[in-house]
Amino acid sequence: MPDSTHLFVSRGDGSLLVTAAAPLPPYPERLTAHLTRHAAEAPDRPFLARRGPGGAFEPLTYGAALAAVERIAAALLSRNLSAERPVMILSGNGFEHALLSLAALHVGIAVAPVSPAYSTVSQDHARLRAIVELLTPGLVFAAEGASYAPAIAAAVPADTEVVIADGAAIGRPATPFADLMQAEDPAAVAAAHVAVEPDTVAKLLFTSGSTGVPKAVVNTHRMLSANQAMLQARFPALTREPPVMVDWLPWHHTFGGNHNFNLVLANGGTLYIDEGRPTPAGIRETVRTLREVAPTLYLTVPKGFEALVPHLRDDRELRDTFFSRLQVTFFAAAGLPQPVWDAIDDLARRTLGRTVPMVTGLGATETAPLALVTDDRPARAGQVGLPAPGVALKVAPVGGKREARVRGPNVTPGYWRRPDLTAAAFDEEGFYRLGDALVPVDPEDPHRGFAFDGRLNEDFKLTTGVWVSVGPLRAAFLDAFQPLVRDVAIAGEARDEVAALVFPDLAACRALCGEAGDDAGILAHPAVRQDFARRLAAFGARATGSSNRVARLLLLAEPPALDRDEVTDKGSINQRGVLRNRAEAVGQLYAAPYAPAVITPETA
Repeated sequence: MPDSTHLFVSRGDGSLLVTAAAPLPPYPERLTAHLTRHAAEAPDRPFLARRGPGGAFEPLTYGAALAAVERIAAALLSRNLSAERPVMILSGNGFEHALLSLAALHVGIAVAPVSPAYSTVSQDHARLRAIVELLTPGLVFAAEGASYAPAIAAAVPADTEVVIADGAAIGRPATPFADLMQAEDPAAVAAAHVAVEPDTVAKLLFTSGSTGVPKAVVNTHRMLSANQAMLQARFPALTREPPVMVDWLPWHHTFGGNHNFNLVLANGGTLYIDEGRPTPAGIRETVRTLREVAPTLYLTVPKGFEALVPHLRDDRELRDTFFSRLQVTFFAAAGLPQPVWDAIDDLARRTLGRTVPMVTGLGATETAPLALVTDDRPARAGQVGLPAPGVALKVAPVGGKREARVRGPNVTPGYWRRPDLTAAAFDEEGFYRLGDALVPVDPEDPHRGFAFDGRLNEDFKLTTGVWVSVGPLRAAFLDAFQPLVRDVAIAGEARDEVAALVFPDLAACRALCGEAGDDAGILAHPAVRQDFARRLAAFGARATGSSNRVARLLLLAEPPALDRDEVTDKGSINQRGVLRNRAEAVGQLYAAPYAPAVITPETA
């Protein structure tokens, strides 16, 4: 984007106001207007595709999707559902999930997809019970009865209707999903659809809950539709060629469910539902799909790129297919380590003779999610760009940093049934406080945009009074310790030095020492400890002071736990949750003398 695309106004209170010069293009008042349009214009085009029992992909066309949505919508209308009695979805991505969600949106009924982990990973279902109590759902859906029966028994009231897709018995009355498909009432559905307004509640999406029980973020039709118009303004090719995506990102999260799913819907594209995950085992399914389907866009979290890069490097056939019609790559939700970014660029050059643009930005569940986005100029890890059309960015001084705050049609009106949290989330001018700090990429040229400067609520002071900016330090640490580290929590608040609790990549550590013992034995192996010590010494040598020098670290064999608020449902670390729950490990880092497991630059 040329420099004239944004306006910058410095204000007397020390804040900077940044807006796009071009206005936001028009957008439909109702999100599912996109479905009706594409069903009319291209009824036989695949909208979604999933693996069938035989292994081949089965398509769901736009025409078939709209017909199913209208029948399910009729069934939902007969149940007196609303934002006060929403549709709650417990299970993950799938045709039934998509159709039920779109049917609710089509007739103005709120839908609340929640993390499947709250049902299938959690042992006490405490978060799920809290969510049900907050939502008071009128209908609860799960695709697989057996997998979700314990959670339903523990958290869903006996008088709440439960819908099951696979027909499995769950120990209580349940409606088969197929029954919803039998309803018909075209007049009622049409009338309800026309009655949907821009401010009608579309979704209640839960934040990660890093500070307690997850909050339900109100997402309106205006927010979701405006956000897609912002994406089209940034990527005008979307409107010229229907996108093809391969995506595993969960639909209960704003990146997968709002950004990616709605991007395909708004532009008449095709979404191949990837059953893989960015784990050593799960990435194999992603690779299998990418050998068969050449995406035009590839949008994922940094862990997704990290897991994919080794396979692209080693498999020429996969690489040729993956890059064959790829127009852009995009990451969000966390910082992408620069070595991974560089590896993707290198693989693209080897395959195509050029790089494929890598785009990123900044947003939140509360912004539907896009708010800031990078332009076409080459970028580096940490850059987040400038506000999208329609978004006003205020960069406000907070302590020694500058906080990003945004206002626009994509910003939430607040948190469901929590006026206290809503009031605290906005400043006196109605700007939503993102809680992220920004710095200019180039102080002499504001048009270069901004870079991420950490989360304000993660930063802390050492006893010397020096501030530690956790976000940039974590990103630099992960870069320096690739591929041995999956994540890290930075310790040091009210201490005199920074230290780290490290969640290692056990497969990479095993490869380093050539052993096949248990996890604890691998982490205690001299070759592993010595390599971490060497990297820690090199990392310290590049430090400019106590705020970015990690004095020592401790390797943790036990991964971060969702039930203990140590990890969010999208897989990112909850810094404060880890430090709170692992107080004993933190104590080892600062004991005198150090505990034997602690690694320092001098460890032999």
